Amino acid sequence: MTKAAPPPGSSLPAVIDPDDAGGRVTRAILDFVSHIPDSRVPNNAHPETEARRLANRAAQRAALTAGSLALPAGPLGWLTVLPELLAIWKIQAQLVSDIAAAYGRHAELGREQMLWCLFRHTTAQAFRDVAVRMGDRLLFRPLSYGMIERVARQIGVKLSRRALGEGLSRWMPVVGALGVGAYAYYDTGQVAATTIAMMNQDFGVMDADADPDLHQAARTRHVAATKIDRRGKPDAD
Repeated sequence: MTKAAPPPGSSLPAVIDPDDAGGRVTRAILDFVSHIPDSRVPNNAHPETEARRLANRAAQRAALTAGSLALPAGPLGWLTVLPELLAIWKIQAQLVSDIAAAYGRHAELGREQMLWCLFRHTTAQAFRDVAVRMGDRLLFRPLSYGMIERVARQIGVKLSRRALGEGLSRWMPVVGALGVGAYAYYDTGQVAATTIAMMNQDFGVMDADADPDLHQAARTRHVAATKIDRRGKPDAD
């Protein structure tokens, strides 16, 4: 006997493999951080004030973009999850570039710094071997493609889980759009805060070959910081 087709509107979202979603997000991150956007923002006499103005404008754009992409309901909503992430990252990457330009430090931006500014607040655990504080300096370790891929994979897993959760909210389009937009506003503010904090201090690239003791000191500081995190509040993961 042939089963009757379910009535329209009664179907549930297909099950999406988080690992597959994480892999797609990881590949998108790897493609994204390889390019540093140009900026037309001039060096500013009051860079932090200008940076906060830029951050507020970018957060509003991110909220509007995310909310608009979250409006499609049902299965169509799932298809907008990755485009939404890419659209928000584009706004945030331009924000990082513009803030650096306002500080007169755009030339110092590399893929390590872009990765740090965009995703450090998402999962601190993934960045244990990316940068270390040595006194008043923030030193970035030059990352091979394999290391960047590992960091991007950890970020991708974290973001895909959140994105799949947002995908469920797309079955309630109006409420879901408001929530997604609000999170995009908050997330862009976190990117701005990380970037401003980096720009307000001395940062550079760790030369492990020239000073091998520096790399060992960095590892020691990471171990100590991890122990403190475990004894105190949990890490961002």
